Amino acid sequence: MTGGDAIMNCEDYRQAVAADPSFDGGAGHLADCSACQAFRREMLALDRTIGRALAIDVPKLVMPDLPMIDNVVALRRRQRLSKPAWFAVAATVVLAAVLGVRMLGSGIQYDSLADEILAHLQHEPYALRVTDQAITDARLYKVVPANIARMDHSAGLITYAQTCIINGNKVPHLVMQGEKGPVTILLMPDEAVAEAVPFSDARTRGIILPVGNGSVAILGERDEQLENIQKSILQSVMWST
Repeated sequence: MTGGDAIMNCEDYRQAVAADPSFDGGAGHLADCSACQAFRREMLALDRTIGRALAIDVPKLVMPDLPMIDNVVALRRRQRLSKPAWFAVAATVVLAAVLGVRMLGSGIQYDSLADEILAHLQHEPYALRVTDQAITDARLYKVVPANIARMDHSAGLITYAQTCIINGNKVPHLVMQGEKGPVTILLMPDEAVAEAVPFSDARTRGIILPVGNGSVAILGERDEQLENIQKSILQSVMWST
């Protein structure tokens, strides 16, 4: 990226590392950001897993001769796959499973929408960083396009935006800076709730609010005052459909 590390933010860095885990153009940013350090370690580990799977020596497949007898093909007895071939098949299955989990979610069934939201936050700890650097308008509008909702920076300091999977649906996952720390907002136009649903765990408290035909989840530290953020979010979000 031109311009050096000074203009590189977490979103730019993670996109570059996701495309190429060996990317080192953000060394200056990486030195000061523990969240991106953790993200890069995860991507490097995944890259090594893929490399090991692709490096397995698979024997060349040789098809047996199939003699014709009275116009009927006489098939030879099936031969068992050699051990390296079985390892290659197993590695391919594992690799597909790893990539599937990263791209589509774990597929785990949760008792409630709130439980799934809490579990989702545990898988993206790098999103909850304390910073005063807002994401760009381009990034915000990419994650929250006009055909989903109308939202702008008037809601507060938005420092993270990513499209995630919740209950099988793609949803915008945003993070704003609150008084006590980062606050997570999930915009869920396809998740209707009849009334506000409060929930919490040992460190986090949140609420799922009905908004039109969908809902919005807002989560923060247990001592975070979410009421003001709720008000600004409800004023700034309008579903497009």
